[in-house]
This record gives sequence, structure tokens and C-alpha cells, in this order.
Amino acid sequence: MEIKEMLNLARVPSILMLGVVYVAYVLIGGVVFWKLEGDLGQKDISLLLTSKKKLLRTYACLNQDGLEEVAQVVHDASKVGLSLKGNYTTDGFWKFTSSAVFAATVVTTIGYGNISPSTTAGQIFCVFFAVVGIPLNMVVLNRVGKYMLAIERNISDFLEGKTGRRRCTRFFVHLVSYLSGTVLFFVVPMIVFQQHEGWTYAQAIYYCFITLSTIGFGDFVADSNPDKAYPEWYSILMASWIFFGLAWLALLVNHSIDILERLNNHFKQRFSGQRQEEESGSAETDTPDTQVEEDEEIKKPPVTQ
Repeated sequence: MEIKEMLNLARVPSILMLGVVYVAYVLIGGVVFWKLEGDLGQKDISLLLTSKKKLLRTYACLNQDGLEEVAQVVHDASKVGLSLKGNYTTDGFWKFTSSAVFAATVVTTIGYGNISPSTTAGQIFCVFFAVVGIPLNMVVLNRVGKYMLAIERNISDFLEGKTGRRRCTRFFVHLVSYLSGTVLFFVVPMIVFQQHEGWTYAQAIYYCFITLSTIGFGDFVADSNPDKAYPEWYSILMASWIFFGLAWLALLVNHSIDILERLNNHFKQRFSGQRQEEESGSAETDTPDTQVEEDEEIKKPPVTQ
């Protein structure tokens, strides 16, 4: 009973260690972002203040209140997807295709934040839609991921039967699966977004990962520029890419978690094995039998000649 209690207590430091590593990782990330983006953010603020003063000097009839009204108009126009560059109107964000993509970002918890329901009825419906849609999305993605994994295993088993090499075959199939998914869900969309959105390749690949990981900052959002005319298939392609890309990335994350857990179990077994060897070694040097023999030798009367 004491050994089991000691083993249960031994798990607590490992949990604390994992928590310390997690917090340290987050804090290190915060420091890196602070150093990389902090100075640039201060420069951006200085440039914006300089541009504001220049704008007020250029347009003498525009005071602080007028500037705030103009900024509000620009903000409201960007929220509904209207362009202020020309004397024309567009359909805005809330056309059918864009609304369908928005619904997909709700149930997948991406939530770019570039558009959101403004009516009370729309906000209430969004709550109930998300409550039902998020679990449904998780179930469907889990099922699609299992089908992907089953296809991968079937291919692996087929090749194993032909070659007779299990480890090499599984490694090869996993590698081909990862590379194919990377090309299909990152490289090809990166090229499409670069051509239709005018982003750089770095911005496009950044957008792909931020979207498929459901982080969804909203600094880059495809199919949302009111000054561009997108083809009808563009929104359908985006929705399909998001759905299957999420399933593939979830499968990749599960593979990574499995690898980390196997490594953790390997190190645990090695550590517990060394511990058992040390305990068994100490037990052999001081066993009850040897202790009894030593006591008997002590109790024996001295031999007289």
C-alpha cells in the first residue's frame, strides 16, 4: 500500500513539471512577440499620429469631431463590406456565398471577426446555431479524420503485404500522406490566394495556417475585399478547403500527440526500470533472510575450546 501511495504521489511533480513547461512556453512566446512586434507597434502609432496631424493641417475645415465621424463611416463600411474608393455599391458581406462561409467559420470556431451579426435576431440565432453546430462539426470532422486514417492504414497494410517490411512501409505511407496534405491544403491554396487576393506567399501561407488551426486572427481574410470581384466558385472552394483542411490538420495533430505520448511512455518505462533495478539491488543487499542469519549468528553462544 505504501509503494502505491508513493507512486501516486510521484505523479504530482510530473504534472507540476508539465504545467511549469507550459507556462514557461507561453511566457517565452510572449517575450518573443513583444520583442519582435513591440518596437514596430510603437513606430506604427507614431506614424499614425503624424498622419493625423498632417490630415488636420491639410483639411482645415476638418476638426477632431469631423475626423472621428469619417473614421466611423470607414469602420462601418468595412464591417459590411462596402467599398469607398468608387461611386458604386456592392452586395456587401451578407450575400449567400459569404454568409455560408461565415456560418462555416462559426461552427469551426475560426471566428475571423471581420464580419459579425449586428441585428438582435441574428445574434441570438448565432448563439443557438453555434451551440448545435460546434459539436456537430467536431463529430463530422472526427469521422472524416477516421476515414482518412483508415484509408492510410489500408494502403499501408496493402504495401506491407507486398514488401513484407512493416516499419519502412508505415514510415513511407505517413511521409507521403503528410507531404500530400501539405501540398493540397497549404501549397495549392497559397498559390490561389496569392493570385486572387494579391498577398505575398508568406502572407498566404500564414493565412492558411491561422485558418486551419482555427486561430483566426482576422488580419487576413480571403473573399472579403470589397474592391475585388470574386468568382462564384471561390467561396465554395474556400468552404471545402476549410472543412477538409481542418480534418487533415486534426489528424496530423493527433499523430503528433501520439508520437509525444509514446516518447513520454518510453522515458517513463526507462525511468521506472532504473528505479526498480535500484530498489531490487538495495533489497538484495538487505533481504529478510540475510537479516535472520545475521541475528542467529549474533545469538549463538561463543565456541569454547
